[in-house]
Amino acid sequence: MADDKYPKYIQALLKPAAYPHPVDSVQLIQTHISFVLLAGDFVYKFKKPVDFGFLDFSTLEKRKHCCEQELLLNRRLCPEIYLGLVQVNEVNGSPVLDGVGTAIEYGVKMQRMPEERMMVRVIDRGELTSAHVESLVEVLVPFYEQAERSAEIDDFGTAEAVSVNVLENFEQTQGFIGNGALSQEQFDGISSYARSVLAREDLFLARINQGRIRDCHGDLYSANICLADKVYIYDCIEFNQRFRYCDVASDVAFLAMDLDFHGLDELSALFIDRFCEQSEDDSLRELLNFYTCYRAYVRGKIGLFTAADPAVDPEVKKKSLAAAAKYFTLAHSYARKG
Repeated sequence: MADDKYPKYIQALLKPAAYPHPVDSVQLIQTHISFVLLAGDFVYKFKKPVDFGFLDFSTLEKRKHCCEQELLLNRRLCPEIYLGLVQVNEVNGSPVLDGVGTAIEYGVKMQRMPEERMMVRVIDRGELTSAHVESLVEVLVPFYEQAERSAEIDDFGTAEAVSVNVLENFEQTQGFIGNGALSQEQFDGISSYARSVLAREDLFLARINQGRIRDCHGDLYSANICLADKVYIYDCIEFNQRFRYCDVASDVAFLAMDLDFHGLDELSALFIDRFCEQSEDDSLRELLNFYTCYRAYVRGKIGLFTAADPAVDPEVKKKSLAAAAKYFTLAHSYARKG
């Protein structure tokens, strides 16, 4: 893609001279919601002006607010990474990083982590150990103990509130049944299982009464973890509270499912055993299977959506569908376990 297809400020920040610190080259990574610039020892993350309903970055003020929220929330787990808010200013008609004058964009400045220590890379090399899992538990247990709890947050733990997140997945994927990634049998089995658990209001009320609904991470899996000199867990969901206000069981289920997805069943079981033991939360197991099923289905849905995007190339489409199929198979195995 030619540089001129990017916003003017991104074009400017693709030049190493745009930064006040040493930069040999700048690498741009795009997601559907962000521009991420890897520049020397730092990472600069800017939000795209998009509005997906559940996420609204459509105005400069909203993007600034979400950047501030991203800093505040992620500093709970790794203050060393989230360095501060940056702005791009219009100076003599040109975009300048942290210049003077009118701010035209806001972003988040982060410390760059060693890529070879990203948890996904560690898993791919077959190097994830029980010691890593123990370290994750040691970070997560105090995080949830200190995470905010309130009557408002508790409301997100009811069966009715949880059903909003769970049932919308079935509505959004119904049109994909039979495309090679999701079968009618899987769809029926998973949706039937999910509804049967959601009908057990007592299970959800018990978790609320135990104080287990917290302001969590919301996106806790290997793509957002770095195993370097210590455990760094980053990139929590800042843009919508209903994806972050949840049962601790839902949050840890995402990582347990992720380990299962990578064929690391024993480490997944160890993670849950140690977490329940250290957090003194054995009732978490009563909803664990439900939430691992939910998390696997969400990842499958994302794979379907990616493959359906006309902008993606055939190879990405093929990989996305293959991953989606694997996630739906995993979700169905949880549903059958029930």
